[in-house]
Amino acid sequence: MISILLLLISVVIIVLLTAKLNVHPFLALLGAALFFGLLSGMELDMVVKSINDGFGITLGKIGVVIVLGVIIGAFLEHSGGAFKLAEIILRLIGKNRVHEAMGLVGFVVSIPVFADSGFIILNPLNKSLSKRAGLSIVGTATALILGLMITHVLVPPTPGPIAAAGIIGADVGLVMLIGLVIGVLSLIVAVFYCKKMGSKHYIDPNPDISEDEIQEKIKQAPGAFKSFLPILIPILLIVGKSLVEFNLTEGQAETAWVKFITFVGSPVIALIIGMLFAFLLPRKWDKTILSTTGWVGRALTDASNIILITGAGGIFGTILQNSGIATTLADTLSTANLGIWLPFMLCAAIKTAQGSSTVALITTASIIAPLLISMGFATEVDKALVVAAIGAGAMVVSHANDSGFWILTQFSGIDVKTGYRVYTLGTFVVGTFAALMVYIATFII
Repeated sequence: MISILLLLISVVIIVLLTAKLNVHPFLALLGAALFFGLLSGMELDMVVKSINDGFGITLGKIGVVIVLGVIIGAFLEHSGGAFKLAEIILRLIGKNRVHEAMGLVGFVVSIPVFADSGFIILNPLNKSLSKRAGLSIVGTATALILGLMITHVLVPPTPGPIAAAGIIGADVGLVMLIGLVIGVLSLIVAVFYCKKMGSKHYIDPNPDISEDEIQEKIKQAPGAFKSFLPILIPILLIVGKSLVEFNLTEGQAETAWVKFITFVGSPVIALIIGMLFAFLLPRKWDKTILSTTGWVGRALTDASNIILITGAGGIFGTILQNSGIATTLADTLSTANLGIWLPFMLCAAIKTAQGSSTVALITTASIIAPLLISMGFATEVDKALVVAAIGAGAMVVSHANDSGFWILTQFSGIDVKTGYRVYTLGTFVVGTFAALMVYIATFII
């Protein structure tokens, strides 16, 4: 109980420092991590190790991806390509359907692509669409990331759900089918929620540019197809890698072609290739574009702030993981007789405590697997529903210890207080709704 109380106090400290006192999130997260680590009784050398590992491992996974994504976004914005795409897409879907479009795009993209990477890739398009439609970035960006998160936790071959299915012993195809059905229903709720919250919280998607400047950029912009390539190519490469790995049987030797697809489909290499396509967007090349004062230099300055905050979020999450709070919550809940709600609540508690959806999925599956028979879950459908319940819990809730929270707020220009009010609450609403759908499904199938 002391650890849980300290976690709640730590979150309050982060909110107060960032939202009320305007302290930089890096300092707030680092301070909260030290507060929790020291007062929870962690060994001092473990506190130091957690700080180093949390920062290094988090940025080792996504730091370069952030830099490359920001550079691609800068070229799309400054060349006018992003606004050109936005203009064409708005003609097709209408200005009133941007939330639906971004939620659906995120839903599809995140089946093979990690949610964080997907958001970074699609963020320039979302900002441009929101700006052209006159919408708040709060609603559209949250719709995008919730769409990404839904399939990230519910639908294989994303690593979290496929690992949980393997541990539980569930049929992957059945898990995918149930995950897609529940995911689509959850996406509808997410879109309605984001439209409502977007209307209450207005933040300009790009306050530094006016409508007249956008029109001028569109006149000078490259073609729509050329503008789409820096976004489309990385997604296709990452999808190709996921499909190859998913169909590669255990023990099967990797051919040179498989190794090549795996290489170019890794997020870092895929985004490097996307960046090279972005370099083709300017109609006239100025020698300063790649300089420290040009497009790239300004993009890297923006990226440095995002990287620092994301890394600090990794520190906070790793401190919580190494403190054993997830184990404490698991031990507390695993003895409760809650039926299909047990895997959901257990996973939600672990996710909230340490931040990583994938870690929460795998940890919960490992705890639940030995209990399946005693809980009455014996059939293939039962096992698939258990995996879906775990996936729903892996959304609840995203806050300061989750890198996704900081990627959303920093890339979109959403302040921390609004991030909590909209995105954190959104993960609770959508995740709980998904769990309710799983519960209803136990009576139907």
